[in-house]
Amino acid sequence: MAIEPEEMPKTVLLVEDSLGDMRLAIEAFEETNKSVKLRVVPDGVAAMAYLRREGKYADAPRPELILLDLNSQKWAVGKYWLKSRPMTV
Repeated sequence: MAIEPEEMPKTVLLVEDSLGDMRLAIEAFEETNKSVKLRVVPDGVAAMAYLRREGKYADAPRPELILLDLNSQKWAVGKYWLKSRPMTV
């Protein structure tokens, strides 16, 4: 079942620490749907700052989809932070 373009998320947050995997994801989104705004952060710490709109992410749009690299070295910090601080959307 294909997803229609109007049903695609408009903002996607990619949490990825590998430059090669990052490039692959960017190319895939560019080839399939240019209307998706792909935001990339390098690890779980940056992802939490993005989601909480802290620091340089103060004006960041809310993602409708989050793609996580769970093997990221700093993701353990992000998982702890997520459990310790409830987030309201």
